[in-house]
Amino acid sequence: MQASARPPHDPRDERDAARAGQAAAGGSGKREYVREIFEQIAPSYDLLNHLLSLNVDRAWRKRAIASLGWQRRPTGTYIDLCAGTLDVAAALVGTDGFSGRVVAADFAEAMLRAGREKVAPRAAFPVVADALRLPIEDSTMAGAIVAFGARNLADLDAGLREVLRVLEPGGRFVILEFTTPRDAIVRALYHLYFRRVLPLIGGAISGHRTAYRYLPESVAHFPAEEELAARMRAAGFAAVSWRSLTMGIAAIHVGERPR
Repeated sequence: MQASARPPHDPRDERDAARAGQAAAGGSGKREYVREIFEQIAPSYDLLNHLLSLNVDRAWRKRAIASLGWQRRPTGTYIDLCAGTLDVAAALVGTDGFSGRVVAADFAEAMLRAGREKVAPRAAFPVVADALRLPIEDSTMAGAIVAFGARNLADLDAGLREVLRVLEPGGRFVILEFTTPRDAIVRALYHLYFRRVLPLIGGAISGHRTAYRYLPESVAHFPAEEELAARMRAAGFAAVSWRSLTMGIAAIHVGERPR
């Protein structure tokens, strides 16, 4: 009888789980860990995103793009941060009336490669870049958006300041991110799903046992809506506002670079 490749309680799983927890809490190894797991789960990322969110993530992205106010500069250049497999970039360049360009930045090259078929080369430009050190000149982006990537930044406040730097005066920044529901019943169901169901399904499909443990822990450590809004203001954004989505499971924050 052939032995299994890995024992049920492999010490490597414990080490990986510990790394996931430390990264979610903002430990020194967060940047390395986040890039590593997204490089590994890139082939199954889209399937899992839509499956695990019951396709609600598509509607959330659509609302986030609407909040960008691109109609004010339909020919401008926009940046999609932590762009992943280019869902936001593809949706924006495919929006009726939009004739600008999108720079899609992510430090996990495998994610960008997994989504390259979604966008036309002349409309969207995938760039391997860290959101904390963007290879972009000051005041050149008409707007910026990040969907489900803000919690992955090794330094959220530095990331906010970097976005402010590249935005044109009056340019808008939109953050779409998971949040913790306020309602006790919804929160209990949410925690059950995120902490029990999602890691099992995500691990089985992606083949990565701890990547989908990182997700709920990173959400738990991410600032609540009011705190994120306050940190956006502290970074220099004006006209900051936010609204909850789907019973508080996610939220959209919007801020502008002062003119």
